[in-house]
Amino acid sequence: MDNEIYSHERRHSHKVPVLGLEIAPFRIPFHRRLETFAILQWTLTFLIGGFGLTFFSLYLLFTSYYWVSFLAYTWIIIDRWTPSQGGRRFSWSRRWKIWEHMRNFFPVELHKTADLDPNQNYIIAFHPHGILAVGAFIHFGTEATGFSKLFPGIKPSLLILRGWFFFPFLRDYVMIAGLCDSSKNSVDYLLSKNGVGNAACLVIGGARETLDMEPGKHRVLLNRRKGFIKKAMEHGASLVPVYSFGESDIYDSTCNVPGSKMRKLQEFLMKFTGFSLPIFHGRGIFNYTMGIIPYRRRINTVVGKPIPVGKNPNPTRTEVEDVHTIYVDALKALFDEHKTKYGISEDISLEII
Repeated sequence: MDNEIYSHERRHSHKVPVLGLEIAPFRIPFHRRLETFAILQWTLTFLIGGFGLTFFSLYLLFTSYYWVSFLAYTWIIIDRWTPSQGGRRFSWSRRWKIWEHMRNFFPVELHKTADLDPNQNYIIAFHPHGILAVGAFIHFGTEATGFSKLFPGIKPSLLILRGWFFFPFLRDYVMIAGLCDSSKNSVDYLLSKNGVGNAACLVIGGARETLDMEPGKHRVLLNRRKGFIKKAMEHGASLVPVYSFGESDIYDSTCNVPGSKMRKLQEFLMKFTGFSLPIFHGRGIFNYTMGIIPYRRRINTVVGKPIPVGKNPNPTRTEVEDVHTIYVDALKALFDEHKTKYGISEDISLEII
């Protein structure tokens, strides 16, 4: 994609080259400092928060504060079912000012194409994952882009890997934003035991999709992802395709060819940890060239029209395949309808893998 689309990365200030790095100048508007801090805290939370807090809690076991870790792990055991039973959301935390600063960093926008009936339940299918799934979190884990105003009566629950809820302290931090685990039991609870107006929000490509990400490429992992289709059929929940334009462009990443030594190592580690380890880099805190913070590149997320799905408690494989085909066609149509609005050439097509 043309780099001119993202010229706002440096338009407020003059870049200062030092040893090959584009150093950010000292005089930068304060609101931009706040935006950088907001995305930094989320980046650190996403990348190292879980394992970092786990190691810290293990360290505390050998200090006079061992009781803090003991209470934390006891709480994980006592509270182990909550992430799969609707979580523990607090509306006030979803409206924290820090999420607005995080939104403005890129910025991120949410676009509506149709209403969602609050008397029904939905599976919102988000594409692509990107490196941090920034768009998914900002839209469905906060109110920074006004989800509740756009879709009144709909309660979104962003579903993430169950492993997140075994990390002490961090599990409760993400749960207050309405995040739940992505297990089958969790989806069943949201769509059948929590009333109506629920939206189970799934990042369909998941961790594996990050290994195929490349800036400027529009590639989603979907061909073999059919579990969400089956769940929608079992509960009669409408499917809502969502495509986030720009999500895969906020980092420079390397796609290792399947079968290569590096790809085999990444897939092995993913099986072992449950988390993917893509090779990527963004900008730094005080430079525009290298670091773990994403680039300031606009993200436009488009929510498509809901696809009605008839309730079928025991769908056959063929029936699931048929609905999957309908869904894929709807996602492609959504992409084609809106791509030129966000700087993508008319001849570019969505790649389904």
